[in-house]
Amino acid sequence: MEQQYSADYWKEKLELVSHVEGGAFREVYRSALELPKNALTPGHKGNRAAATGIYFLLEYGEFSAFHRIASDELWHFYDGVSLCVYEIKANGELVRHVLGKDIDKGERPQITIEAGSWFGSRVEVEGGYTLCGCTVSPGFDFADFELAERAALVTEYPQHKGIIEQLT
Repeated sequence: MEQQYSADYWKEKLELVSHVEGGAFREVYRSALELPKNALTPGHKGNRAAATGIYFLLEYGEFSAFHRIASDELWHFYDGVSLCVYEIKANGELVRHVLGKDIDKGERPQITIEAGSWFGSRVEVEGGYTLCGCTVSPGFDFADFELAERAALVTEYPQHKGIIEQLT
């Protein structure tokens, strides 16, 4: 698939900055509606915006490290090549989501990662990039963000050692 724009184009035009988990991002939406902590799960460390949204860009050779958050996260495909998002659910099931627009190849323009799942992603098309968006509800807050520690995650899910080592 031919890419009309470059990753650098999107980074500049959308004013993306480096993300702690890998890739580049910029928050573009934070709901003014605030949900009180007592209405949320124990994983939420305080009051939260009803929803948040970001642009996220990942290039081939980079990865978004395994992490988890206290909320559901919806991913939306915008440009570039497909993105593989690996999700380890609480029951240990590994799901490989492919975010993209080639429906006939099993790609989906929108995927959902369940709250509390470990997940990481990478572009698996050499030379490619993916520009996508992520919507989190209740809204994202770094207080609810946990970056995986490789040894601990491998101990918990030894059956997924290979992908964990690649994405931590």
